[in-house]
Amino acid sequence: MDISDYKKYKEIYKKLMKSEFRAKFQLNNQDKEYIKDKGIIKIQNHAFEFLNTRIKPEFIKNDGKQTPMKRHPVFIAQHATATCCRGCIEKWHKFPKNRELTDEEVEYLVGLVMFWINIQMMD
Repeated sequence: MDISDYKKYKEIYKKLMKSEFRAKFQLNNQDKEYIKDKGIIKIQNHAFEFLNTRIKPEFIKNDGKQTPMKRHPVFIAQHATATCCRGCIEKWHKFPKNRELTDEEVEYLVGLVMFWINIQMMD
């Protein structure tokens, strides 16, 4: 991540945390232990896998319900960062729903998820 990415992530993070719904998501101790056990690279790989399979496609039959609210730190991060469904992504990140996301857009979203996770790991 370069400094311009960091600034973008920090700016959107501040906006997201003003949302009562988004701000309520936090990693618990079990989530943090899972991340420490698996390693941050493995968690980032999970983020790429989840976003590429559940978020990237043009048509998602269960859009709005494809990301569980718990059971994995990336799922929690997706809700906190509005990367959980195409509707939230369109609203918060301005990527239209009616097309497949580009690889660059997925990279941006994964970067934001990981930015949020890293902040959580500092607490």
